[in-house]
Amino acid sequence: MKVLSIVGARPQFIKAAQVSKALRQRGHGETIVHTGQHYDYSMSQQFFDEMNIPSADINLAVGSGSHGYQLGQMIIKLEEVINDISPDIVVVHGDTNSTLAGALVACKSKVLLAHNEAGLRSFNKTMPEEDNRVLTDHCSDILLCPTQTAVDQLSREGITDGVHLVGDVMYDAALEFQAVADKRSTILTDLKLSAKEYLLVTVHRPYNTDNRDRLGSIMDTLARTDETVILPLHPRTSSLLIEYGIKPTENVQLIDPVGYLDMITLERNARMILTDSGGIQKEAYFYRVPCVTLRPETEWIETVAEGWNRVVDTDPVRILDAVRGQWWPKRQLKIFGNGKASQIIVEILEDVA
Repeated sequence: MKVLSIVGARPQFIKAAQVSKALRQRGHGETIVHTGQHYDYSMSQQFFDEMNIPSADINLAVGSGSHGYQLGQMIIKLEEVINDISPDIVVVHGDTNSTLAGALVACKSKVLLAHNEAGLRSFNKTMPEEDNRVLTDHCSDILLCPTQTAVDQLSREGITDGVHLVGDVMYDAALEFQAVADKRSTILTDLKLSAKEYLLVTVHRPYNTDNRDRLGSIMDTLARTDETVILPLHPRTSSLLIEYGIKPTENVQLIDPVGYLDMITLERNARMILTDSGGIQKEAYFYRVPCVTLRPETEWIETVAEGWNRVVDTDPVRILDAVRGQWWPKRQLKIFGNGKASQIIVEILEDVA
């Protein structure tokens, strides 16, 4: 089986690492294409190095730019790749521009398309990720769903053929790499942090960063928590803080983006996580860390239903109430599978190809 795996952004490297490992263990040929959507070391190559992902066979080096520019460049270059390689299946992950570009090219080229993390919906059409998810799902032949909620959503949209409940490959990665992180990560020592004595915060979605009022509200509220705050800064967020003239207070420690092993160490040892990232909401759940979502909605509604995630938007009162409260339960269900999602995915691909 010849598989073309398309990645381009940080969360996709984590997902692709697990599926790639399972593919190669079963003797399948895989070509990894990196679109170059995330391109600096801390946002890209560091993940390949730490997670032992085979180096990308092809790097399209698209880089940053408007949605139209990125999609256009990716589509042109991916079409050439598919014509040259003639894969049996194209696999895309998540909800980025790289995902949608891969989906459109596979669909137009009449190559089987598998979407890992199908069926997610935030129902917020102002988010570019939502468009990417919906369009990719409706292009796909094989829809690999992480939760039953995702399966049910596809059914409501009339998609039932090719739908599979597989679990979440990020949970596979969490189980595999937490022991590795314990041995190799020195981030807590480096930052002079003690376990459960800091808040971990991430802010990167344009919905928050491209709006000065929203980003300013988040930063002002973090100052009012009176707790140590660790904020790894996405490059875009860093530049926008400067552009807006927003300066963090002393309790907010800005750090450069960190690799996967350092990030899961920070997540597991945080007292609480505040984020607008979908992936980090899940990882907070995996590690039994309460999560506060800095958006008006979430695609991971299961984490909210189970009581481990509160959606507060950028409302200072709701953020501080969540940070200061004791609202999460003691129990936790395994809603993201059994840690073998990547193996299940490969078995499904084998049956279809």
